Amino acid sequence: MRLVLASGNAGKVIELEQLLAGSGVQLVPQTALGVSDAEETGLTFVENALIKARHAARATGMPALADDSGICVDALGGAPGLYAARYAGKHGDSAANNAKLLHELAGVPTDQRSAYFIAVLVVLRHADDPAPLIAEGRWHGRILEAPRGEGGFGYDPLFLPAGHELGAAELDPAVKNRLSHRGQALEVLKARFAELS
Repeated sequence: MRLVLASGNAGKVIELEQLLAGSGVQLVPQTALGVSDAEETGLTFVENALIKARHAARATGMPALADDSGICVDALGGAPGLYAARYAGKHGDSAANNAKLLHELAGVPTDQRSAYFIAVLVVLRHADDPAPLIAEGRWHGRILEAPRGEGGFGYDPLFLPAGHELGAAELDPAVKNRLSHRGQALEVLKARFAELS
């Protein structure tokens, strides 16, 4: 089965391809098909994932997979949340986003730095599919006081998963994929892929 991936985010493409290895699903990033990013005007992760999937399916005529994800920090009332990728202003500037998050949490004690990553995955059979497959995953932990590790992408250098000594950017990619919000959501989705035929 071929799905257009409604994302140009290189980190997401790599993670999703690794997670889908051996599943019989082939992802084609929308950028490889000349499809631009959709304008994310939703107020929830589910709405934005649906917007992105419909945009990619409509532009390509293919079934589409979209991911909308972010990090929610309890001490900040859930911010950056939906705006995680553009928290510091420019979309996709991880260094600036991480710096802003650390600045916002300056002086916040370790036990009050709880946070979770959330991922919502949506699969549409076609652009007007009235019954999309939707899966959600949440990865709980806390925000570190300084970046650690060289792996992952986005906020991974600042995230310490609950019950672990290593930060998300220090984990072996296979371990991270198994534990992560995106990995959890994709496991739910894979169990439902039979519904697509």
